[in-house]
Amino acid sequence: MNKKAPGSAGLKYDDNRTLVHMAAVFKGGELWYGHFMHIFSFHSLGMLLLLLFLPLCSPAAETGALARASGGEPVYGGRILMGSIGEPSNLIPYLASDSASQEVAGLLYTAPLEYDKNLQIVKLAAEEWEVSEDGCFMRFKLREGLKWQDGAPLTADDVTFTYKLMIDPKTPTAYAADFLNIKEYRQTGSLSFEVRYAAPYARAAITWMHPILPRHILEGQDIVTTSFARNPVGAGPFRLKSWESGSRIILEANELYFKGRPCLDEVVYRIIPDLSTIFLEARAGRIDFLGLTPQQYLRQTVGPEWERNWKKYKYLSAGYTFLGFNLKSPLFRDRRVRQALSMAVNRDDVIKGALWGMGEPTTGPYKPGTWVYNNALSPYPFDPAGASALLAEAGWTPGPDGVLRKDGLPFHFTILVNQGNGERVKVATILQQQFRAIGVRASIRTVEWAAFLKEFVHPGRFDALILAWNILDDPDIFDVWHSSAISANGLNFVNYRNAEVDELLEKARATADRAERKRLYDRFQEILHEDQPYLFLYVPYALPMVQARFRGIEPALAGITYNFDRWWVPRALQR
Repeated sequence: MNKKAPGSAGLKYDDNRTLVHMAAVFKGGELWYGHFMHIFSFHSLGMLLLLLFLPLCSPAAETGALARASGGEPVYGGRILMGSIGEPSNLIPYLASDSASQEVAGLLYTAPLEYDKNLQIVKLAAEEWEVSEDGCFMRFKLREGLKWQDGAPLTADDVTFTYKLMIDPKTPTAYAADFLNIKEYRQTGSLSFEVRYAAPYARAAITWMHPILPRHILEGQDIVTTSFARNPVGAGPFRLKSWESGSRIILEANELYFKGRPCLDEVVYRIIPDLSTIFLEARAGRIDFLGLTPQQYLRQTVGPEWERNWKKYKYLSAGYTFLGFNLKSPLFRDRRVRQALSMAVNRDDVIKGALWGMGEPTTGPYKPGTWVYNNALSPYPFDPAGASALLAEAGWTPGPDGVLRKDGLPFHFTILVNQGNGERVKVATILQQQFRAIGVRASIRTVEWAAFLKEFVHPGRFDALILAWNILDDPDIFDVWHSSAISANGLNFVNYRNAEVDELLEKARATADRAERKRLYDRFQEILHEDQPYLFLYVPYALPMVQARFRGIEPALAGITYNFDRWWVPRALQR
């Protein structure tokens, strides 16, 4: 979990993201986009006295800080039970775009670089990292003694293998763009490599936050069909112990982890495809960490017993929820239609009805309050009369049943929602009612998460869908909005094409100057606002809750799980 994705990660299919990419994993399927480490970030009872002979958990340098923060000395042992609404689709992170996969994978692998608790990029598996030539050249040296979980050495050969795999056109990944932007890659030793870019590339450092894959296992295998997807070997803080399909995934502490084995012995993901059931399991003591719904946060987790046994957190999440239109559908090809649907929606009612007010309206793909967010834009006003006029202008007129028609085609479409996510079902229901008021009929269909992705999202078999993306720390979302990302497994699954957007995204990722990037991304947001390929709805509050027996939790800008491998439980409270 050493990350903030997620998840995500991007790509993350998000739902209700925590400060640094996570609540959605527990609140429903989410889209994950971006790098892969620090996958989930959510942002007590008095310590029992520990016997002096109990073993210390963390490396010596970390033990003192943890002890001061938690009122005692960390120890090994215990497990944490997580509730996940979705089952991972693939534990090769480059081939997966769902948060359940990225969440688990984030604990299994390592990367040269990572984010620290303040979201600064720092060395992880890299011992040395040099940047020169205005950011166009980077030199890395890996730590000595790195080992894969099977005991094999991790070297620059593995980095080279991963790089070549990512630039191979036969690799069906949505994450190749960062690697394809490298002009020259050269391995310079058993532990060293260097990369050169033709021009400054804003995501150059983030490229090396992607996980390293093991050459000695995957070389010569078909990355699409390999059994490694369900039996991965990484070099991260945890290793896969068992996977019972449809039931649970158990990870165990990696004794070979170069930062020292995690304090917890096991991380157990219980696959429960319903948020209400996850909450009931938590109340019964069978889940330790979950994302709360607004109703659960405000009404169902108050009182002395909850305050004694749990710790709750609240902050504006790094993710946004949207209604995405399939732009291949004749219903949504006209921009005026999409604008009209946006005008037909009262976002305040959506937030009140689906989130109990626990969210903020948004106009685009960035988090309000951040430097990249375009404050000059406002959500489309709630104006049913104006929406009807715009639809009439686009040629849609009322039929005998009150439903709009054009060229004999009724304006009737289906909103796809992933199963088990009550929040999104509420959103869909509210939208359905508001669309009906302007003569547009919408049906609602819920689908289990894995089928939602495989059968509908990836092949583009949908009219419209409700999903959420995580919001990255870097604003580059080329792989979601650039027209080159339109493919069978691409992230631009709504089939959005705009030549100016393509140019803006290409220029913005090729400069490190923040002022220039701000100008480019402001214009990018203006175009999205005009085109409305998504009906941008809201950014929810992240509402994670953790069992109070867990120590070492230190909220920071990166949320609360950036140091998950240092979380621990007093011996007397271990289960």
